[in-house]
Amino acid sequence: MKDNDRTEPPYTGDDRATLTGFLDFHRDTLEWKCDGLTAEQLAVRGVPPSSLSLLGLVRHLAEVERGWFQRSVAGEKTEPLFYSDEDRDGDFNNVDGATQATVDEAFAAWRAAVARAREITAATKLDETFTSRAGQQISLRWVLVHMIEEYARHNGHADLLRERIDGATGE
Repeated sequence: MKDNDRTEPPYTGDDRATLTGFLDFHRDTLEWKCDGLTAEQLAVRGVPPSSLSLLGLVRHLAEVERGWFQRSVAGEKTEPLFYSDEDRDGDFNNVDGATQATVDEAFAAWRAAVARAREITAATKLDETFTSRAGQQISLRWVLVHMIEEYARHNGHADLLRERIDGATGE
């Protein structure tokens, strides 16, 4: 994916179009930051002692998408894919020895989670409320804003990791 292939958020539009546009922009940015790298490069932990890697970010964001949209908004029962109660940071920690198959699995899980999140979002009113895992009432609007923040923060990490790996920089 090239920088100019990313979804451009609308400059005018209602709340839904603006929020989903920015979220899709950030989703595309994550994919762009990972494009063209090998499994070994995607697993590089570029900022010791942090366990952050681009592959870990993809796995983490697959879990975050599933958690907020499927579990919280839609009330679906989903089990974690990359972490466990014993290893809460397994999405980041367990990337050693990554192969193309593990990369493909992570991206497939992330893309499936994004696709399901889009379906849930399209079928839900922005002001509809749900109970979070912490017991708080939240709206879909809040979830969308939170997800934009989540991706924006992690895309900053991805930018630094990518630059460390091969010198590639960009927005």
